Amino acid sequence: MSAAAAPLSVTELAGGPGEIGVAHGRIHRQPIQRGIEVYGRLFRDFVGIGWAQAREEAGRFEAMISRGFPDMLDEMAGIAWGAGVDFLDILTLNCRSEIALTRASGGCSAFSLRRHGQQWLAQNWDWRHDQLDNVVALRIRGDGRPALVTIGEAGMVGKVGLNAHGIGVCLNAIRSQTCGEGLPIHVALRKILESPDFDSALDVATRDRVCSPAHFLLASAQVGNEGGQAAGLEVQPGEPGRIAPRNGIVTHTNHLYAQGVACPVQDFPRADSQPRLRRLDTLLHDTLHAEADIDDAALFDILSDHHGTPLSICRHFNPDQPAEERMETLFAVVMNLSERRLTLRHGKPCETGDTLRIGLN
Repeated sequence: MSAAAAPLSVTELAGGPGEIGVAHGRIHRQPIQRGIEVYGRLFRDFVGIGWAQAREEAGRFEAMISRGFPDMLDEMAGIAWGAGVDFLDILTLNCRSEIALTRASGGCSAFSLRRHGQQWLAQNWDWRHDQLDNVVALRIRGDGRPALVTIGEAGMVGKVGLNAHGIGVCLNAIRSQTCGEGLPIHVALRKILESPDFDSALDVATRDRVCSPAHFLLASAQVGNEGGQAAGLEVQPGEPGRIAPRNGIVTHTNHLYAQGVACPVQDFPRADSQPRLRRLDTLLHDTLHAEADIDDAALFDILSDHHGTPLSICRHFNPDQPAEERMETLFAVVMNLSERRLTLRHGKPCETGDTLRIGLN
């Protein structure tokens, strides 16, 4: 059985990209070094390569980042210096999806919800349990950039989060053999989190493009034609598939299903992806029709659902899976974009009521 997660606190980072990186590396030196060991094992399990070869593969993404978001190279260099590792080690961590997920899939169940003038985003992040203690919560106030909160992995520049303009993003992994030109997934997520408005955030997927397939669930508290704004974006090196809200809701797991775009990408989802999506749709439909109050606790209840175990939204250790394929829920987040607030449960949301609340007001 899996051990419980250690409590998390917020790491405050500020300044220019290099300053932010150095502080990140110094504060999280140990989990960064542990993460390098974790991904060394993961690359061997999933891809059959060692860390040295993974570093070589990561090197080809440096020019793409330099074209699309060069500040992140400065931040990665700072992280490496602060953590006492090589720049290529940090680049490899930030390109881990491009190296591994073209041949192996993670998990994650995500949804956006617009209700009573409030825009919500929520998700479980499912991954290998040995990365549990390397999760970090960062509040970043960059020079000339919107303040942001991101929950992710030590040494990586971005993942799930929101910013002071009310822009938020969630992530679902997509297993595919596609990898082309664009920004690596986690660098693209950070660029979204530095966006001043919804259209600029969309541009990351439609103009910058993303190297390898994933699903970005993007939402904004900023007022659109029907209040808040949300879109599911099945990103890849070409034009992303787009999923519009229905009754204020977008849901996604780990397979492609956007309609109306000639998508050249083939995905290879795990058997649990479609059952989790159907269950999310059912739970959110029931929530809307019950006219129940929407708050953090109600949405964490959805993320704690065990219907259909082991193919459930909240995922636990499953001894029937091969060891290298076992995925568990490592954190759950609920974001109220209208209030610029993120609430985190580190570990499985069903096992703890302890929460970390991070605001940007």
